[in-house]
Amino acid sequence: MLRESIVHIELTSTLTQEDENKLAPAVLKAISGMLDMLPIAYMIRVETTDEHVLQHISQAATWDGMPPAVSDSPRAVVES
Repeated sequence: MLRESIVHIELTSTLTQEDENKLAPAVLKAISGMLDMLPIAYMIRVETTDEHVLQHISQAATWDGMPPAVSDSPRAVVES
């Protein structure tokens, strides 16, 4: 039986909003690149200070416990 686990990682920095928006896609790409080497289903969601949202859902994400692709919030969501 699959057990759903949620890991919440929060990063606090002194980046400007503009720099944060430039860095967020690279963070998403780096983390998904590492997790893609594992036989797991996952979803990564990066939310910036000015409410930009980027997310990536693995190809193996097929179980019922997978989080929804888009939140109910009015934020812009960019899928990778």
